Amino acid sequence: MTASLSLADSTLHRLARWGLAFAVLAMGVGQALAAQVAVVLSDDSAPYQEVYQVVRAHLAERGHEVQQAYAVGLATAALNESRLAVAVGVRAAESLAAQPLRTPMLAVLVPRSWYVGGGRSRLSDGGRRLASAIFLDQPPERQAQIIRLAFPEAQRVGVLTSAGQPLLLAELDDALRTQRLGMVWQELAPDARLIGPLEQVLANADLLLAVPDPQVFNRNTAQSLFLTSYRYRVPVLGYSQSLTRAGALLSLHSSPAHIGRQAAEWINQVLNAGPLRLPPPAHPVYFDVSINEQVARSLGFVLPPEAELEKQLGGGR
Repeated sequence: MTASLSLADSTLHRLARWGLAFAVLAMGVGQALAAQVAVVLSDDSAPYQEVYQVVRAHLAERGHEVQQAYAVGLATAALNESRLAVAVGVRAAESLAAQPLRTPMLAVLVPRSWYVGGGRSRLSDGGRRLASAIFLDQPPERQAQIIRLAFPEAQRVGVLTSAGQPLLLAELDDALRTQRLGMVWQELAPDARLIGPLEQVLANADLLLAVPDPQVFNRNTAQSLFLTSYRYRVPVLGYSQSLTRAGALLSLHSSPAHIGRQAAEWINQVLNAGPLRLPPPAHPVYFDVSINEQVARSLGFVLPPEAELEKQLGGGR
């Protein structure tokens, strides 16, 4: 009887020690998976804050710590403990790129033209650190598809860009051709007035496709651009809900929440994949369509409902 009790006690002690060892090991694994991520915002405006809040919420659920910082006055010390730094907007990306770090960098809510035109080289420090991006722009194929769905009679699409964007124009032209659409385009020279090139495009186009080019679309030019397009009776396809409210007939856009969700999914995947590797730069996965019904009535357009267009495009998620 005594021998049996001693054997049972010994077995229980061994099981308790094993249980404690497994618990410590599990805690160690959990701590190893947890990481600190720095999110740098261009400023305190609502779109950037929304991206940060979505990223923070998603990563906090998985035990990761998210630190917020701003482009102005960004200090290297604020980033030293982070396994990954995320820049929200161009100003944040430029500020982050200037830091003497080897921390991998992800830029989100940035135009593809900025990334291809030099942003990638600065973020990666000439290839010495990992860098990638989630663009603000929609993929050209998706833009061409919605034009065909919403404007089945359209033949020519107008595009106005700043100088030095041959890759963007070539990709748009290829995508539009797949939908049997031609492209009419003009480049806006630095310090040139908008009206001349804009009117040349509008005079020969059935639709104006807006691209996120700050030289073309900004707070100083938007009103003039929409008034001129309205005078020519040419609808505008925008790239944000704010452009729809401002006068675009419709917009194909990814909200800050969409971008934040995609960024969080990327980050979580990267942090849990062993050696840290960033996905290649990409266009947004999640998107919506918004229509300005007042502009549609004024210009005499009857468009499919937003939900129908989103469904046909595979979006609205």
